[in-house]
Amino acid sequence: MWLYLALLALVWALGWLLRDRRTLPTVSDKHVFITGCDSGFGNLLARRLARSGYRVLAACLTPQGAESLRGACAGTQLSTTLLDVTQPDSVRRAAEWVRSQVGEKGLFGLVNNAGVASPMGPTEWMDMEDFRRVMAVNAFGAIEVTLALLPLLKRARGRVVNTSSVLGRVSANGGGYCPSKFCIEAFSDSLRRDMWHFGVKVSVVEPGFFKTNATDASALEASLRQRWERLEPATRSSYGEHFLPQYLRLQRRLLALLCDPDLAKVSRCVEHALRARHPRSRYSAGWDAKLLWLPASYLPAVLLDLALALILPRPAASGS
Repeated sequence: MWLYLALLALVWALGWLLRDRRTLPTVSDKHVFITGCDSGFGNLLARRLARSGYRVLAACLTPQGAESLRGACAGTQLSTTLLDVTQPDSVRRAAEWVRSQVGEKGLFGLVNNAGVASPMGPTEWMDMEDFRRVMAVNAFGAIEVTLALLPLLKRARGRVVNTSSVLGRVSANGGGYCPSKFCIEAFSDSLRRDMWHFGVKVSVVEPGFFKTNATDASALEASLRQRWERLEPATRSSYGEHFLPQYLRLQRRLLALLCDPDLAKVSRCVEHALRARHPRSRYSAGWDAKLLWLPASYLPAVLLDLALALILPRPAASGS
């Protein structure tokens, strides 16, 4: 019996592998719109797709970012526009620009990549504006861009690829970043099911920790110090003066240990989601995503809470 089960599992694995490797015959006629192309994942992805023959429509936040990207992709079919995903007028103008570029063919690919991480830290140190700022970019911005472009995506029976994070599975710290990524996970699931009958495929890429502007230790530290300084004296006393230095030291060590400099691991996942005949619903990028965060997300909450409690500094008023 066990032999038959093993053979069945082997046949299933081979069939999945062959299905996973099937790709579209050509991409030269396919438009892909990418947000957040000034730097990091979006910038690298735009350059890789342009060199692969896609018609890349790259959205940058700043004119300097757009100019730099055009210079790096001279001779390719890459065009740029400016987009602030938190501003409805900017999203509307970008959608009109995309419509003028793709014409009646529609939009083959949308990659929601724009995102911010800071501020991150203990929840009590944040105020509502800290949450709103991050949610506005990572969650509501991605949703608004998607809604504006869905008619074009349906026309082309295209693809939506949303950049989430391993912290969309495990909420390891406070601030707006983890809630925004949990939101993107839920939005992607509902969108994938709603678009199934229209032939629009939706994927989520869940990177681990990579060396980008979002994981710049100095910027994260400065942001956390600002929030420490504005705390009420009673709140600061409850944590103790030892808490902030220990928290920052742990943060620096974790970033040094976990951050992978090879951003191509993420862009390859997005490229597969765009090029494969049968894209996956979810992609994990990075060794920590596969070996640490993904397994941790399946642990009972009590075990995960205990592990994080043992790792993080202990506040002075905790009774220890």
